[in-house]
Amino acid sequence: MLDGMLVLGGGVLLLAVLLFLLATLARMRRELVTLRASEALFRRLTEDVSDVIWRADRNLFITYINPTDEKLRGFRADEVIGHHVFEMFTDEGIATVTKLIQQRQEREAGGTISGAVTFEVQHRCKDGRLLWGEVLSKPERDAHGRITGYHGISRETTERKRLQDQIQQLAFYDPLTGLPNRRLLEDRLGQSLASSRRTGVFGALLFLDLDNFKPLNDLHGHEAGDLLLIEAARRLKAGVRETDTVARFGGDEFVVIIRELDRDPAVSREQVATIAEKLRGRLAEPYRLSVEHGGLAGQEIEHRCSASIGIRVFIGNGVDPDEILKQADLAMYEAKDAGRNTVRFFSPPAETV
Repeated sequence: MLDGMLVLGGGVLLLAVLLFLLATLARMRRELVTLRASEALFRRLTEDVSDVIWRADRNLFITYINPTDEKLRGFRADEVIGHHVFEMFTDEGIATVTKLIQQRQEREAGGTISGAVTFEVQHRCKDGRLLWGEVLSKPERDAHGRITGYHGISRETTERKRLQDQIQQLAFYDPLTGLPNRRLLEDRLGQSLASSRRTGVFGALLFLDLDNFKPLNDLHGHEAGDLLLIEAARRLKAGVRETDTVARFGGDEFVVIIRELDRDPAVSREQVATIAEKLRGRLAEPYRLSVEHGGLAGQEIEHRCSASIGIRVFIGNGVDPDEILKQADLAMYEAKDAGRNTVRFFSPPAETV
């Protein structure tokens, strides 16, 4: 009888286990159905949006990306998943992201936990095009605060970037020559003065006025004059370093800022004198201008036009930028009074330059 009770008890226990397993399987099935429904909903939502939704592991390898990326850049999901995010960006974009990562690491090493970041970089397309995209990236963390991955949204901003660049071009650059205008010149001069003050190295400002410009306008019209100004701007830019600034001050006047000459004022003066003579010589070479409109359409005009140049060598010790411009302008008029096509320095009494 005892054996029968044990068998019966074992059967009840087995039945209870089976019922528990069946209930567990039923629950898991319901959860699986719910999960699949959620995944289907997530897929529909992400596939229909116009932004790129992505996810990456802690080493920045893509683990998920929605189909919008294929519409924008031309890459299928299977051509992106498993690849590093840097493959999406240009070298400049990679440098931007690398810097952001380093900044995050530095902050978190100091105990500051960082959240989402937004940045704008160029993205590579399958057909070789480049497009601008704004990226919102947020880190994923475990219970200990360690980063386990990233997720985010990327949105194309090519047109917005183009409009921003156009607005900046109109605000800070001369529409005819493409050179910095007076507004940007003032900013560059302020930067040069600050750099000179910090390093103790002299800089210089050259004020140039074209000597024989008005007769060209009067004789052949403004189109010929514009062509000459464009060519003069090109010659000036070709005659200085990329770190220097060539700006159109207005009309037929140009300004050149020469940065980082020398700590010795006499040496700086010699250096800028050499540069000024080179620019003077370039501007004095004959101009051959092909006019496309008016009575001279299709003809080439040859014109000679020299420049008078005034120079103000400076050190950034509290001098006023407007004064530097005025003093270089005065030196330029001295060059004109000396017969034009020449160079003159302005030397403040309080300075040995």
